[in-house]
Amino acid sequence: MKTLFQNRHFQSFTGNGVMAVFSVLTYSILFRFLSEADMGNWVFFQFSFLLLDTFRTGLLQTALIKFYAGADEARQRCVAGSAWYIGLLVTGSFAVLNLASLLFINHFHDIGVRVLLYWFGLSLAVTLPFNVAIWVLQAEQRFDRILWLRLLNQGSFIVLVFTLYLVKEVNLTRIIQAFLGSSLLSSVVVVVMGWSRLTALGHRTPEVVRELFHFGKYSFGTFLCSNLLRSSDTFIIKFMLGPAALAVYNLPQRLLEIIEIPLRSGLGTAMPSMSAAVNRQRNDEVAELLKKYAGFLTLLFVPIVVGVLVFADVIVGLIGGGKYVATEAANLYRILIVCSLLFPLERFLGVTLDIIGRPQFNLVKVVLALAVNVVADVACIYFTRNIYGVAAASIITLLASTAYGYVVLRRYLPISFSGIPELAAEEVRGQLDGVLRRLRPVKTGA
Repeated sequence: MKTLFQNRHFQSFTGNGVMAVFSVLTYSILFRFLSEADMGNWVFFQFSFLLLDTFRTGLLQTALIKFYAGADEARQRCVAGSAWYIGLLVTGSFAVLNLASLLFINHFHDIGVRVLLYWFGLSLAVTLPFNVAIWVLQAEQRFDRILWLRLLNQGSFIVLVFTLYLVKEVNLTRIIQAFLGSSLLSSVVVVVMGWSRLTALGHRTPEVVRELFHFGKYSFGTFLCSNLLRSSDTFIIKFMLGPAALAVYNLPQRLLEIIEIPLRSGLGTAMPSMSAAVNRQRNDEVAELLKKYAGFLTLLFVPIVVGVLVFADVIVGLIGGGKYVATEAANLYRILIVCSLLFPLERFLGVTLDIIGRPQFNLVKVVLALAVNVVADVACIYFTRNIYGVAAASIITLLASTAYGYVVLRRYLPISFSGIPELAAEEVRGQLDGVLRRLRPVKTGA
């Protein structure tokens, strides 16, 4: 068991699983403790904050991991310090904007907007060290530390919320202050432990700052367009089919988290290894890692897909309630879960374009997917007049994005679909052999 817990794949999977569980738990608690109005404004604050944080995360996360992983100690200090410098500039700019916006706050009467204007600058400031530490630890493949940090961050937030409940101080402002408190605690811990590499700030150089920025501007565009891609279905369904259809479509989308957890874990463990191979100029190794991880995750998804195809109605009934059983939700879930077999290859093609230093092509890939999805959504809904049109559009978008990524990546890496099944099967055998060896009892001499 000790060996299992030290496995970086297990640690990454556990970290993402813990985050998903804590997210559901947190929202379940807040739905019960907050009034409907406060809960709605809290969701608005969270989504708005994450959108603003896109300017920082999209610019730095992939760039830091790419240039940090596998580099020598001097280069790592330089990259970490330069990332800190850019992060401070972005955060400082938003802080100034926040202070300026307070001059006009009385012109806004919506509570959600007023709360956002009060707190978004401070929120970005207290989360910066925590975010940088997560990126650095991911580049160092210290997923054990990432797991403990996420437990500290989410666990302390839940403890603070329960404390507010006990003292009868549960309201929107207090919940935001609890969020700031848990974020500040996590950031102080990573700075004290040295995991954020804040002391590397003095080792920044103008050359590396420019290198990170010019790479990051493409990954920022990719990150932003990816968020818009996920949101486009929502807006189109709402205005063409109505809110009831949107609720039906949103349920299977949420249930796809069963696929997203291992997929995010696989990407998290693969990116540092692939970046290290790129930094050592081992293109063959990069191609092998892509095929191994994408193939392994696809094989892992097969039993999940089979289970969902059989039990989709039961799952929808348990999670969504009886009112969704007679809707299209279960069949939509079946369609989307079959499509998920292409998710690993599609995601890894895009990530690999970033890692080999071609982020502009990944940006084009996401923009292409966004354009295809919008056009296909409108056309398919127009002709079908029902929610299944969106599922058909999702299939078209996924195929277009995968095909583009594969064609472009073949210019730079020796990849082919033919080698994926063999590498995936070999990885599965290796993982099973490793588990069986750990489970065998140790023989001792007489």
